[in-house]
Amino acid sequence: MSATSSISHYIKEIGRGKEGARSLTREQAADLFGLVLDGAVSDLEIGAFCLSMRIKGETPLELMGFIDAAEAKIQKSALQPLFHKASTRPVVVIPSYNGARKLPLLTPLLAHLLAKNGCDVLVHGMDEGLGSRVTSAALFAQLPAHANVNYVSIAKLSPPLKKLLDVRKVVGLRNSAHSVVKLINPFRLETHTKSVLVTSYTHPEYAVSMNETLVGLQATSLLLRGTEGEAVADPRRTPVMTGLRAGTAVVLQEMQHGSIDTLPLLPATTDAAITASYIQSVLAGDQRVPAPIALQVQHILKLL
Repeated sequence: MSATSSISHYIKEIGRGKEGARSLTREQAADLFGLVLDGAVSDLEIGAFCLSMRIKGETPLELMGFIDAAEAKIQKSALQPLFHKASTRPVVVIPSYNGARKLPLLTPLLAHLLAKNGCDVLVHGMDEGLGSRVTSAALFAQLPAHANVNYVSIAKLSPPLKKLLDVRKVVGLRNSAHSVVKLINPFRLETHTKSVLVTSYTHPEYAVSMNETLVGLQATSLLLRGTEGEAVADPRRTPVMTGLRAGTAVVLQEMQHGSIDTLPLLPATTDAAITASYIQSVLAGDQRVPAPIALQVQHILKLL
């Protein structure tokens, strides 16, 4: 793309405020997001795009277009040895971008449990957490390596998406990239590989838009309200879990009101080393797998 490309015609549509803004088609959204990711527009236009979409909010069609553009720019080399035709193991993709705030981060536990059940697992996320949050990257660094559990930084998976995520450091607000990374499955269009995306929402209103987006993408996915924005079930209570197979959605797990009967003995801190020690004790069988996470594993396996 030319360095003088402009997205001003798109900003005129999406930047008219919450009531006056017009939504884009899937094709227009893919073109717009592709130009942004290519670095073909000015920093000023990127800021205008981020703030306009923040005020307007993304429609499912716009998110589909953004995802089309983002997945087309995935660095396949970052996915080796996962991305090869010889593999017969299904792949579970888990975006991990929120990190731990008050509860220990158990996304790596979910990944290892799925690997024990015959899956290859790809966790992608940010190496550095927002503020003092502990990331999956920090936890995987504390855990023994597993041949079938793969963590890939978004900086390697998609440098342009990492750059767009970093705009938050400047303007102080999340942008469309934060929605897109939670819906990326690099194997979605690979016919030789069975895959399922495990993703989550933080607020109930996002459940509707994310579900509609996944249906439109004809995705195979498990969608749930995760733990502090992470795509792992809250170990203290069972959330509703929606399964999608090739875009057809069905509720696989109803929400449990109140806490589970037997609460797990979770770490009292989010510290990476302490959480990693807890995860290892669960994997070794010294502690029980929290019931909601055990249910989540079973629902994921049913989708493959």
